[in-house]
Amino acid sequence: MSSNVKKCLDSISAEIQIVHLQMVSKGAQYLVLATFFYALMNVCIKFVFHIPLMEIVLARCIISLIASYTHLKVIKQPIWGNNKKALILRGLFGMVSLTAFFYTLQQMPLASAVTIQYLSPIFTIILATFIVGERTTLIQYGFFAISFIGVIFIKAFDLRVSVLEVGLGITSAFFSGLAYNMIRKTSSTEHPMVVVFYFPLVALPFALIGTCFDFRMPTGTDWIFLILAGVFTQLGQTFMTIALQLEKASGIVNLQYAGMLFSLILGYIIFNEKYPELSLLGMVLIVIGIILNFLYTHRRKTIPLKTT
Repeated sequence: MSSNVKKCLDSISAEIQIVHLQMVSKGAQYLVLATFFYALMNVCIKFVFHIPLMEIVLARCIISLIASYTHLKVIKQPIWGNNKKALILRGLFGMVSLTAFFYTLQQMPLASAVTIQYLSPIFTIILATFIVGERTTLIQYGFFAISFIGVIFIKAFDLRVSVLEVGLGITSAFFSGLAYNMIRKTSSTEHPMVVVFYFPLVALPFALIGTCFDFRMPTGTDWIFLILAGVFTQLGQTFMTIALQLEKASGIVNLQYAGMLFSLILGYIIFNEKYPELSLLGMVLIVIGIILNFLYTHRRKTIPLKTT
């Protein structure tokens, strides 16, 4: 074996080991766990598609507010935090994202709604350039373009998906990106549960107002799915916050693509959802763009950029 080939193989092996170590880091583990709980939440929301949107948001806020407040009191942590501006913005951005996402979950096939919303890692990384000073390169924008082409495929070849629904899905992803960056800004000043607490604190008044205009009393299993949706969201939000406070957004948010796989499996098993082949290709393109950016990000961490 020539020395050049050996060097190349050694380089590839070292890079794989580095990526593997990063993927099993605490932050990555917490993020994958959060993604799994969010997938369970998505299923619960699909089961209560007949319940008005803001009523679902309200139920989620009440459960999260009680759980977060109780947790903070048990650990004797002050609830109001230090960086109140970032915490309030995190709550506002999260509320817009969640409301738009719940709408798409009610109206779209499960995997399509989740896959479009998982453009949020792209928006997180782009917005991190301006909010927390994390650098984004031209090559990464090329990877992002691949993912957006995937969104076009989903819309163009799945007639069950409307332009409005796709637009709201992208809106949800954008505001998720803003919310995640607010979490990053609080990483050095706030306890993770304080960050989680601010979401229902900020969103609850808006959800109450919305519910006043459109309310339907849940019946039977509706109560179970609403409560479970709130519990799973709380767990997902908690693990997501810890993950984003532990590590840079550009390093781990790409692991959310696992949510698409969870949703495809759960949607097929529970709701018998099937997808046109080209729509599935669109989902694959979204994931490819995200994975390429993930690998490129880690390569940049381990191989210094040349300067002139």
